[in-house]
Amino acid sequence: MDTTFTGAAKRLDDIDLPNLGALIGIGEDELHAFIDVETRGSGFDSQGRPIILFERHKFYQYVPAAKRAVAVNAGLANKTPGGYGKEIEQYGKLLKAIAIDRQAALYSCSWGLAQVMGFNHQLAGFDTVEAMVSAFMADEEAHLQAAVTFIKNTHIDDELRAHNWAGFALGYNGANYRINAYDRKLAEAYRKWSRIRDTPWPSAMPTTAPAAPPAPAKPSQPPKPVTPPDASQHLPTPAAKQGFWAALIAFILKLLGRKGR
Repeated sequence: MDTTFTGAAKRLDDIDLPNLGALIGIGEDELHAFIDVETRGSGFDSQGRPIILFERHKFYQYVPAAKRAVAVNAGLANKTPGGYGKEIEQYGKLLKAIAIDRQAALYSCSWGLAQVMGFNHQLAGFDTVEAMVSAFMADEEAHLQAAVTFIKNTHIDDELRAHNWAGFALGYNGANYRINAYDRKLAEAYRKWSRIRDTPWPSAMPTTAPAAPPAPAKPSQPPKPVTPPDASQHLPTPAAKQGFWAALIAFILKLLGRKGR
């Protein structure tokens, strides 16, 4: 994988939100609210890299024990959350962590538009964290698809459909969601987006009336019965018998004439 973490960096299309929301029975307003709270609406930084947050307590958890002391001494690992630093510092921390242990480093970041944790790659639909990061470098649709898959696989889609923001925040961000008022921010963002007209989407668009079926073909007239020809009209005309009798009489008269001599 390119250590610059840059790819096509394609942004979301408007239609992606209703398309992906439909997979878990929600509209685009819920997803807009979710994206706003997670990353202020953008999945890439100014250099076209997926936005990340390097979490030291996760690196402490996932780095092999033999390397942990090195990570702690470098200020990259700590038992407790905190010490995140500024957004522009995150990739510098990640690259230093990769030098210690690549997989643990990728596991310890939240990635992209929906800030999916690297260690959650399987729940987000990816066999490896490398595959997830590569997909996230390409386009934001992959970021949101991963989040929707994670929401479905962790069974917090019910909370999102019901607008149970606290329940959803607990499932997605953990027990510390209250520190940043994650649930309240979600509710406020949803109220904002619910006042904005949604993107036209096939399921909500008027359907075209189906074409009228073709008129049934008129039944064909049964064939008229063929009248057999009148046999009497086709019988051969009997030969005239007058010639026969005349010949016979002539023959008899001839015989009689001979006898008279």
